[in-house]
Amino acid sequence: MTALFAGLWGGLLRLGVAVPAADGRLAELHGPLMTLGFLGTLIGLERAVALGRPWGYAAPLASGVGSLAAAAGAPGAFGPALLAFAAAVLVLEHVVIDRIQRTAHNAVMALGALAWLAAAVLWLAGSEVPRFVPLLAGFLVLTIVGERLELSRLRGLGGARRTLLLIAIGVLVCGLALSVPSEGAGIRLAGAGLLGQALWLARHDIARRTVRAGGVTRFMAVALLAGYVWLGIAGALWLLRGLPPGGFAYDAQVHALFLGFVMSMVFAHAPVIIPAVVRIRLPFRRRFYVHLSLLHASLALRIVAGDLAGNVRLWQWGGVAGELAIIVFLVATATAIGRSAVRSGGTLDRRRGGGGFPRSLVDDNARARPQPAEVAHE
Repeated sequence: MTALFAGLWGGLLRLGVAVPAADGRLAELHGPLMTLGFLGTLIGLERAVALGRPWGYAAPLASGVGSLAAAAGAPGAFGPALLAFAAAVLVLEHVVIDRIQRTAHNAVMALGALAWLAAAVLWLAGSEVPRFVPLLAGFLVLTIVGERLELSRLRGLGGARRTLLLIAIGVLVCGLALSVPSEGAGIRLAGAGLLGQALWLARHDIARRTVRAGGVTRFMAVALLAGYVWLGIAGALWLLRGLPPGGFAYDAQVHALFLGFVMSMVFAHAPVIIPAVVRIRLPFRRRFYVHLSLLHASLALRIVAGDLAGNVRLWQWGGVAGELAIIVFLVATATAIGRSAVRSGGTLDRRRGGGGFPRSLVDDNARARPQPAEVAHE
């Protein structure tokens, strides 16, 4: 959470908002703090809980401490080194999971962990943050799409349709690898992979079916489908324009993916992941649509009225509103958890997944899944 708020503060500095700048490095570290310090630690924690091995907690511990060290300006490469170590532990976790049961979705998420490791190694080697932003994007996209691939298996989708998604994932991975020696060509190839995954998810993901349900199931589906739209936009922009080093074009291409796709996925999965990790029930509230709507409206304002039109003021307003959406999400989540704890007498729900998982999201055969690493993803 400290890394998240430090990253949000750095985002305000990058937007040119007049806020106190205790350390100018926060603007430079905005991306790594949000991606690795917040989301990387969260994903590492979720993986450690699912795996059930004590050593797995070394990944979120190292990423949390490493991101704070980087934000605090620790001497040398202490922060990036810890983040590289966290990625290495995450890769090892996937190796262990693969020995329990070999699956395509675990392999995809392992590739995401390798993308994190590659980004951290480039950082250690002295690369500027924009140089490894595509790898940070790859880490998050491959992790999220790997989870959606898992649910497609539970839906019983045919091998041919799953193969199309795997081909799109392969194109993304090849593009990310190519972007290290040849950034322009690699980014365009990676963009084709992103676009292919967005089209596949929009057509075959289970959210197309569950959006017709109600309550938390519909909320999650709406958040997922909206995120796929932004993933497609980001893929198209990467494919057509590459990833320029700065300016409005760079801002649009980066935030369409990291905010429009990734944060929408975070909002969607919070009702499942939080109960699974902390064993506290997170009851759904209709007001959750407020932060979801604010996120996508602010991003549309930032990109369409700001980046594409070259309007600095609207770009700033959109950026600030996007940060506000994340804060509203945190407040709404904490409030719902707090009220649930009060009503239950302050006790934690010790059932697997916290009892908050909507069973309608997966088929009945998901109940007998043996691999412990997939519990939190359910």
